[in-house]
Amino acid sequence: MISGKSSEEIEKYYHDLKKEVEASGYHFSPDEEFVKELLESILVNKERYGYEACPCRLASGNREEDLDIICPCDYRDLDLGEYDACYCGLYVSERILNGEKKFTCIPERRPGPDERAKIMNKSGGVESNLTYPVWRCKVCGYLCAREEPPEICPICKVGKERFERFM
Repeated sequence: MISGKSSEEIEKYYHDLKKEVEASGYHFSPDEEFVKELLESILVNKERYGYEACPCRLASGNREEDLDIICPCDYRDLDLGEYDACYCGLYVSERILNGEKKFTCIPERRPGPDERAKIMNKSGGVESNLTYPVWRCKVCGYLCAREEPPEICPICKVGKERFERFM
């Protein structure tokens, strides 16, 4: 225990968050102890910085600079699509969950500080131009900007085949 949180508090946080994650069509790693250690580290970052920064990346302590690494981070879906797990291993695909694929090392996608500064404009961290296509769920209208649509719509839970390129 590194956060000063009791094992009961971490257990409750785990079960509450797991329900929410699964209701959104995502999955935690099947290694429950590993997940609880990551969640405890997220709680440490929340106490330290006031927000739930990814425990596997160095947070600056400035929320605006770290918006992209607040869990779930901006890179989760890209990592899941390409590697079947996110960078820290908290989130995994059904293939890893079911034992059909093994977890592998995930390369860091987060740009360095200089690159992030070039990407972001000065009005609150909004990207100044579209880097990715925008996908629209034909069922509920959910929009997301990324290279590929999500495997499952986080709103209505339909599959990626129900998305169309919007922009």
